[in-house]
Amino acid sequence: MTDSLPAGGAVLDADELVARWADAWRPEQVAERLGGVGTPWCVVAGWALDLFRAGQSRPHGDLEIAVPAAGFGEVRDRFPEYVFDAVGSGRVWATAGAEALAATHQTWLRDPASGQFLFDVFREPHEGGMWVCRRDESLRLPYDAIIERTADGIPYLVPELVLLFKAKATRPKDQADFDGVLPLLSRARRNVLSGWLTRVHPGHPWLEKLARQ
Repeated sequence: MTDSLPAGGAVLDADELVARWADAWRPEQVAERLGGVGTPWCVVAGWALDLFRAGQSRPHGDLEIAVPAAGFGEVRDRFPEYVFDAVGSGRVWATAGAEALAATHQTWLRDPASGQFLFDVFREPHEGGMWVCRRDESLRLPYDAIIERTADGIPYLVPELVLLFKAKATRPKDQADFDGVLPLLSRARRNVLSGWLTRVHPGHPWLEKLARQ
């Protein structure tokens, strides 16, 4: 991802975004299409926490997955009847070309017939098979250490990392996700999350709660 965004890009207001995400897919729909794909991928954000909990806890306005940036082409090839739009700084570049893709890390799958967005792909930094955290490049982990699977085989990001990303700008739903998942985290997971929060977001209010329980 580069430091400057290309010219153009449409700005979508909040109401339009809600309407165009109304038909967002569920994790099992994406997993079915990506079965057998070679590049590592996983469900992230709120849906990942619900996969960890083995049950949906709240409505989700969208579905987000993450893939190593170099593996995006392999994922894109599984959806030939759809198009991918690049997203950054509140703007959307329809049917993104190389410049828009290089300048952003989010990509929305769109149904060209209806205009509906179906899921969001984060194209993540990595070094070969090593995942690199966008917010602290010194945090690097092998993909097999950050991806777990449901009983049905759907891959999801470990909850410790989901919560680390949610910690940056905590919204009410992020706080609710933290409060709901915390009782399910082992002491080992809590210690890992505490270490990452101290490293990336020192002084975060979640640290006190993690230390108490």
